[in-house]
Amino acid sequence: MSTQTIDQDLSPGTAPAGDAELNSLDLLESEAIHIIREVVAEFERPALLFSGGKDSVLMLHLATKAFWPGKVPFPVLHVDTGHNFPEVIDFRDRTVERLGLRLEVGSVQEFIDSGELSERADGTRNPLQTVPLLDAIARNKFDAVFGGARRDEDKARAKERIVSLRDEFGQWDPRNQRPELWNLYNGRHTVGQHVRAFPISNWTELDVWRYIAREGIELPPLYYAHEREVYERDGMWRAVGPVSQPRPDEEVVIKQVRYRTVGDMSCTGAVASDATTVHDVVREVAASTLTERGATRADDRISEAAMEDRKKDGYF
Repeated sequence: MSTQTIDQDLSPGTAPAGDAELNSLDLLESEAIHIIREVVAEFERPALLFSGGKDSVLMLHLATKAFWPGKVPFPVLHVDTGHNFPEVIDFRDRTVERLGLRLEVGSVQEFIDSGELSERADGTRNPLQTVPLLDAIARNKFDAVFGGARRDEDKARAKERIVSLRDEFGQWDPRNQRPELWNLYNGRHTVGQHVRAFPISNWTELDVWRYIAREGIELPPLYYAHEREVYERDGMWRAVGPVSQPRPDEEVVIKQVRYRTVGDMSCTGAVASDATTVHDVVREVAASTLTERGATRADDRISEAAMEDRKKDGYF
């Protein structure tokens, strides 16, 4: 991809007007907004997963545009592992307050305290999110839940339909999916079932960053290069913190890093980077040969089918 192509659409508010030819970002935006509006029109109690991470921030931005000048007509839902980056939680709360949204939180810690879940031996809590997620969906009677999953992230997510049925137990069957021809989405479901809707399925990480640059979307600061105490494990830079401690043979260094994804602190790695601006990140991502999950998420390295196994159980 040429530098000229990478630098297209990086100024906020540059979407064409009138009869101007639509570019790739305009087409992706139009598709996503269409999906969001279709789901809201068809379902009674939708919600949007919002963690404060870049994909969920993008999703909320698209939802805001979809219903402007009205408010986003559904609540946001976050499954809090208790090991989230503090900067991301602060950003989540500020965003919810700014937009006047209702925030529902499913807490992994509460399920551990009640004995319904147990800590894993490796200390990672991302795989523990499924039960609190399904509980929050059932408790709030959500019949459609928007997620920011993209097909370029993982093989299992590449199989997923844009509107994907979950059974009475919240489970996904990859062998029994509905066709989606001519942008027609089948939301039919029975009592107890719900759907997951993925409006940015067809976006890539580079598309996300180019759109963030074009729209001037604010993100938590740890997405940009900053100095941090880190140690190397499994080819990733882990931040030193309460739930992420180095072993005796792992040296702690101060390094300039940034995060490509911001999940559980205990399993999310950073990458060495000099990208301090959104334009720098766009160029860095364009040159990368690994997806952000493959490069920085230890929980997805548990097995070749780690993500698919969790999705079958109800994870996003």
